[in-house]
Amino acid sequence: MTTLLDGYREHIVDAHKQPLFLLLVGFITSFVFIRFSVRMIRAQVRWWPGNVTPGGLHIHHMVFGLGFLLVGGIGVFATYGGHPWIDLFGLLFGIGCGLVLDEFALILHLDDVYWSEQGRKSVDAVIFGILFTGLLLVGYVPLGAEPTGETRWGLVTVISVNALAMVVTLLKGKMWTGLLGIMVPGLSWVGAIRLARPSSPWARWRYAGRPRRRARALRRERRLHRRADIARTWLFDLIAGAPDKVSANHPAAHRVAERMAARASAHLDAHTARALARRSARLADRRSAVGGEHPSGSHRTSGANGNGGAAGNGAAYGGSGGYGGPADQTGPRGGSQRRRRTVRAGRGRTYAVRPTGQPLRPGRHRWLRPRTRRMSR
Repeated sequence: MTTLLDGYREHIVDAHKQPLFLLLVGFITSFVFIRFSVRMIRAQVRWWPGNVTPGGLHIHHMVFGLGFLLVGGIGVFATYGGHPWIDLFGLLFGIGCGLVLDEFALILHLDDVYWSEQGRKSVDAVIFGILFTGLLLVGYVPLGAEPTGETRWGLVTVISVNALAMVVTLLKGKMWTGLLGIMVPGLSWVGAIRLARPSSPWARWRYAGRPRRRARALRRERRLHRRADIARTWLFDLIAGAPDKVSANHPAAHRVAERMAARASAHLDAHTARALARRSARLADRRSAVGGEHPSGSHRTSGANGNGGAAGNGAAYGGSGGYGGPADQTGPRGGSQRRRRTVRAGRGRTYAVRPTGQPLRPGRHRWLRPRTRRMSR
């Protein structure tokens, strides 16, 4: 016990880091307390007080955290940072940080997502704040080395390289490796060298034109990161509680699904979109080629010039070609050829609406149902 007190006096009090240490203590204590409180409220324990709801209005603990932040920040300026007030206000400021960052996901989404999957961002924000404050408390080097006149610039270089590697690691989607790399420099360097996760910004920027590297990242994601995600989910459930299982028809689930679909379609590259359009055109061409029977019941037969059936259909519909268009686009393949040329040119496909009462186009089998319902006007 005496050794611990001597170390605290030497490394914290004599180094003028006691306000920052108390801020970290308040940060961790308030987060642990509020998580314990909300889990007791969620379990509906009788002996624990419930939510603060004056007049039926639910007041989130983020509001109390803002009050602590204001008192701690304004108090330091009001007392000119003198002792012992700066220690007290540092503790209050740390309590406010823990209460506010515990509802970081609510501030980010502007929605009550505390017990959903999106609420896990609050735990990430709290852990990042604790690690960053711990780095400032330790000093220059996370491993605890004390810089001297000869090694000062070397340590500054190590810290700069470590910060750059940490940023690269975070861009590669390795959140925990980057956060832990603040305290352990070698860990962030390893994360910066290894492959990025497929859904990270680094993969979208650097792996778009490298299919082999993207395939390697996908294989590694399926093999390694899935196990790490399971362990991370277990740890978060232990710290913050398991999120609610939202049903598929819940409005919040629909909003999240729409946002994810919009994000996925925004990152879809042009090559993939063009390949999908070509595939759709080929499928439409095959469906058109299947129907070879006239709506009246007689199959199309070739005339003397090898195209008598198409000419007959064109005469029946008032055009020289089978579909009222030019002669080089007659028959059921004319529309698909036009669609392929439109896709190759990079333009969007256009669709025409058939007026009510007009019979099906020739070339579609009478037993096949139309792909769209006829709309009555």
